[in-house]
Amino acid sequence: MAQYTQEKALAHRGTGGSMSDDEAVPDSDPTNTSGLLSERLQAWKHACGYLEDYIGTTAKIQKAHSKEYEKVLKTVSNPLKEGQHFDQTNNGVAGLFENIRSNTQGIANSHLETEKNLKGSVLPILERLHAEIKNKSKELSSGAAKGAKSVEKSRNITQKHIELLGQHTGAFDTRASKVEPANDPYIIQRGIHHRLHKQILEENNNRNDLIAVQDSFLQFEGHVIQTIQAAMSAFYQYVGGQADLQKGMYANIVATTQRIPLDFEWKGFLGRNSSVLVDPSQPPRSISHISFPNQDHRSTQPLIAGTLERKSRAMGALKGYSTGYYVVTPSHYLHEFKDDDNVRKDPVPEMSLYLPDCTIGAVVDEKFNIKGKDTAKGKLGGVLHTSSELSFKAHSPADADKWWSVIREASDESATSPPATSIAQSRNVSGASGPPGYHEKAPPLQTQGLPQGQGQYSAGGAHSAELQSAGGLQSAGPQSAVSARSTGGTGPFQSAGVGSGASPATQHNPTRGL
Repeated sequence: MAQYTQEKALAHRGTGGSMSDDEAVPDSDPTNTSGLLSERLQAWKHACGYLEDYIGTTAKIQKAHSKEYEKVLKTVSNPLKEGQHFDQTNNGVAGLFENIRSNTQGIANSHLETEKNLKGSVLPILERLHAEIKNKSKELSSGAAKGAKSVEKSRNITQKHIELLGQHTGAFDTRASKVEPANDPYIIQRGIHHRLHKQILEENNNRNDLIAVQDSFLQFEGHVIQTIQAAMSAFYQYVGGQADLQKGMYANIVATTQRIPLDFEWKGFLGRNSSVLVDPSQPPRSISHISFPNQDHRSTQPLIAGTLERKSRAMGALKGYSTGYYVVTPSHYLHEFKDDDNVRKDPVPEMSLYLPDCTIGAVVDEKFNIKGKDTAKGKLGGVLHTSSELSFKAHSPADADKWWSVIREASDESATSPPATSIAQSRNVSGASGPPGYHEKAPPLQTQGLPQGQGQYSAGGAHSAELQSAGGLQSAGPQSAVSARSTGGTGPFQSAGVGSGASPATQHNPTRGL
């Protein structure tokens, strides 16, 4: 049994391994050579087909280009709009567009002519070559490929008999019964020799056929390459000629453009429109010479404007005074700006106080206080509607007097017209007007920590209640009375013990609280 397995393995070596002359059935595939040659013809056929597709697609593109250039031509086919602005001679822009129309039409015609030449002269060469390669492939299939199949069939028959011999020789020593004549190993061995002779004859015939085919491939492939070279030469002749023609037409357009003098059109335009163009000798516009309706309306003129310092409301180390530009308007507002520049950005107030709703404190030296709500839109104070006391400091006591007087008058909501005095600038206040001398001023009235309505001027200029010695100002007699400012001309604030011409029962309470 072990001997049979070994001989069977040797018999099956025909399915793999290297080819050897002493093997009955070589492991090489007899169809490999013819299959390889057939595959090579397929490669040439596909290469030829690719070239046909390339030439055919190029021809289609040439036709498409012709149509596209017709579209390009339409973009300049109409006369120039506002053509009266250009000189109508051939030396200017109008002549340039006429040249563009002529050359673009020529380019479109050249593409159409190239498409016809490629289809009529180049493609037929490749189509004939394609047919020749197909015929060569058919010859190979009917000749060498058919012989390879016969060789393969003979090898299979021989291999079956070799395997049969292996079976009977393996069982020869252990067989007890009689062997059939057809299964006698001697007969089988002679049958293998007969079939090997026929197999080798067919293998040699197939070999000779393949050698002849291989030799013919050298000449055939030379013919294929020569034909392809002829086709590509014709392709270059037509496509290259068209490209050169197109290049020359574009060069002509560029040359026409370069010949236009730089000042040709402008000088002609100046001559035709000198009466309409701007005279460069006239001066440019200036905002100082521009006026507009209601520019000087009394509501647009500030009652006072200038720089003040305001104490920061921040906590801790951020406390201190910062300088800003402030304006009191006839609309009873005190506006705060970063500066008085109207050019760099839109002058939107950083803070706006509606003075009739505010409480005005007294002046001490160059300082005074105002308590009210910031009504500027978009600001945090306006959103939360909270009141806060703001401390202001002028550049001098005289400036403080002037600011305080104007703010006091503006806090009177019934006053609809600005005072007769001219607009005050805080930096140039002389101090001739305002409250009495500063040696008679009492300390400023503070709103923080005081009951509502004490020591402050409310909207409308009404008197506050008399200050009590426990929480207000201490009186030192009539000579040291506080000469506080009121808005209605009803008289100064009086401290405790000083008559004011009216009993406490007849004095007014503030019309607007904090």
